Parts: sequence; structure tokens; C-alpha cells
Amino acid sequence: MRIDTLDWFAIVLTVIGALNWGLIGLFNFDLVAFLFGPMSTVSRIVYTLVGIAGLYLIYTSSKFSTASLERD
Repeated sequence: MRIDTLDWFAIVLTVIGALNWGLIGLFNFDLVAFLFGPMSTVSRIVYTLVGIAGLYLIYTSSKFSTASLERD
């Protein structure tokens, strides 16, 4: 299976979310809130897109594992 544009978009968003959570955990610094304002509309959109991207990657990873099993 090939990784398409939507897959890359989901990967990038999920990495951004993971880095943001790492910053929150290590330094109590929320980068998204810093850039866009605490719980502003844009921040909420970013958080929502990161969550949707995570769910999409769960689905995508199951597709990749199924394709891998079929190939073996």
C-alpha cells in the first residue's frame, strides 16, 4: 500500500499533537494555546483535527497490517 496525501496529513497532525503533549508534560507549555489563544476557535479546530487524525491513523494502521498479512 502507498501512503497518500491524506495519510501524510494525518501523520503530520498526529506528530504535532504528540509534540504538543510532550511540551505540556515536560514544561507545562501548551504550544497550540500559545500560538492561537487558550481554547480559541482556532485552537479547538487544531485539537479536533489532531484527534480525528489519530482516529484515522488507527484505521489506516489496520489497513496496512491487513495488507501486510495478505502479502505474506
